[in-house]
Amino acid sequence: MATKKREPVTIISLRKLSLAAPEPQQKVESKTFTVEDAVETIGFGRFHIALFLIMGSTGIVEAMEIMLIAVVSPVIRCEWQLENWQVALVTTMVFFGYMVFSILFGLLADRYGRWKVLLISFLWGAYFSLLTSFSPSYIWFVFLRTMVGCGVSGHAQGLVIKTEFLPTKYRGYMLPLSQVFWLAGSLLIIGLASVVIPTIGWRWLIRIASIPGIILILAFKFIPESARFNVSTGNVQAALATLEGIARMNRSVMPEGKLVEPILEKRGRFRDLLDAKYLRTTLQIWVIWLGISFAYYGVILASAELLERDLVCGSRSELEVVVSAGDSEGSQSPCHCHMFAPSDYQTMIISTIGEIALNPLNILGINFLGRRLSLSITMGCTALFFLLLKICTSRAGLIGFLFMLRALVAANFITIYIYTAEVYPTAMRALGMGISGSLCRIGAMVAPFISQVLMNASFLGALCLFSSVCVACAISAFTLPIETRGRALQQIK
Repeated sequence: MATKKREPVTIISLRKLSLAAPEPQQKVESKTFTVEDAVETIGFGRFHIALFLIMGSTGIVEAMEIMLIAVVSPVIRCEWQLENWQVALVTTMVFFGYMVFSILFGLLADRYGRWKVLLISFLWGAYFSLLTSFSPSYIWFVFLRTMVGCGVSGHAQGLVIKTEFLPTKYRGYMLPLSQVFWLAGSLLIIGLASVVIPTIGWRWLIRIASIPGIILILAFKFIPESARFNVSTGNVQAALATLEGIARMNRSVMPEGKLVEPILEKRGRFRDLLDAKYLRTTLQIWVIWLGISFAYYGVILASAELLERDLVCGSRSELEVVVSAGDSEGSQSPCHCHMFAPSDYQTMIISTIGEIALNPLNILGINFLGRRLSLSITMGCTALFFLLLKICTSRAGLIGFLFMLRALVAANFITIYIYTAEVYPTAMRALGMGISGSLCRIGAMVAPFISQVLMNASFLGALCLFSSVCVACAISAFTLPIETRGRALQQIK
């Protein structure tokens, strides 16, 4: 009976109630974070250096494929006895392929992933680039280079991946530095052309130029899919694994709590770009992209024409060697067979180095003045230097003007690339980049006919046209409604 008076069960139950009353763990479990929070918490480190080197190297490949036309044009002009418009058509068709597939790749990247599209575009470009070296005729050359342009259009996804992984305060510094890779690709193809074309021919130049793209394909396995894209599709575990891997590589930590982001069912829709919130921004961006591309490729092709035909001071409006019957087995077709001399390649190298000359100032401008004001200033200066080309000067003076023009148009390009990648939310970032890149190729398609055809008919008229377009772009940049300096990347619109 004595044992029945003791009731340990009641005491135990009271202890359970008292211990169960506070619930401190629920506060920890309720903590959440976004990909933006994780990227900022992890910070900049070894992963981002590897990302910068691998994704930045896509610029080397793209520059080599685009600049290839400028250095090969005099050779194919002579080999196939081409007229001015036929030489210009090669560049135009390359950018036509770029224009069409840029939209397609942007749409696919927003729906199926940036990494997959980037890999496909590199495989495509490398394959058709190699085939180009076996072109039996001008028609085949144009067709195969058009296919290369289709592949190159997907390289922009490398910039999207870089943008989505970089912390906010580093984007304004690391993205402009990517211009170094474009410069390296341009210098590499010019240097190779000066050695390879006079010795073993332009076909071997194309084969050698395709090697960097093939090597880079193997390096893509070290870069993961964008964590922002993965969470937008609901694949939170893949995004979390990617972020944790980055944290380990950077020897950093993840934010506490659970990764939570809204699933974006509607991704990569054209109508979202024209939504009321982004309509004005989108239209002005398109104008700027078109104008910058028109000026950029106009400078590149005009540089080649100024050197090949010696248009400075009107000393020679056209250098033409008529291939007579005695010189070429009875052919009576006119053929411009003025090949680049070593001094011409040196001039191209010097003017190309100009692309990075303003990079330090451009980095300071976009980080302290903002993207809009910096872009409007460099576009205005570009318009001025186009007109200065009309001044009758020495070869050194011409090189100086081309040097500054290349520096300015390169600064314009990198700034609008950064702005476009930053201004759009994840759900339509790749599509926004794709359509902008596609429309800018309209400017690139027109540029050859201005630089390689109109410039021979009216040198001043071509320069005034380039300058006027740059002024319109400067005004459009200054009046953009959104400034992205210091602004976090948006996940939803």
